[in-house]
Amino acid sequence: MPRTFAYLRVSTPGQTTDNQLTEIQAAGFTIEPRRLVTETVSGSTAVGQRRGFARLLDRLEAGDVLVVTKLDRLGRNAMDVGATVARLEELGVRVHCLALGGVDLTSSTGKLTMAVINAVAEFERDLLIERTQAGLSRARAEGRRLGRPASLSGEQRAEVARQLGEGASVSALARAFKTSRQTILRIRDALVTLPLPQSRNV
Repeated sequence: MPRTFAYLRVSTPGQTTDNQLTEIQAAGFTIEPRRLVTETVSGSTAVGQRRGFARLLDRLEAGDVLVVTKLDRLGRNAMDVGATVARLEELGVRVHCLALGGVDLTSSTGKLTMAVINAVAEFERDLLIERTQAGLSRARAEGRRLGRPASLSGEQRAEVARQLGEGASVSALARAFKTSRQTILRIRDALVTLPLPQSRNV
């Protein structure tokens, strides 16, 4: 018989997972207490760096079901979510997201929904990079210098953003572009703050 797990995440110790559990139960899922996995970690933290989720992965087996209330429980951005769902599918685990109507993200319908979400997220990333480059070009054309000189050109920042999206590490990029980790982190944070698209109307 399939086992059903729930992953509940909050960002700060002062928050509670009670509402998430209530929402999951209201959707018709019965979760045994020992299969509730809770974690306090920032939503900007990649799933691979979430200890609670790592422990959950070790417990999951083929045929199990994982329930989350929102997509950001599965990753810090659309690309991270997609990688997490793919990994769970390889394990034979079905993944239900209540924010998407409870659809199983490993099903044909779920995969279509994820494809649309990823396309929108990629468009938003490209738009951010394009606007960054346009703003830098306009400032240069007008002879303006805002703050201290940038350590990376607009083209380099766009390349860093692209490689971050492909999973490159902050430290590796800092070494490759001969800049500080803080510079790379600022570019990463600009991408991370792009909200996951709301997909209720997909």
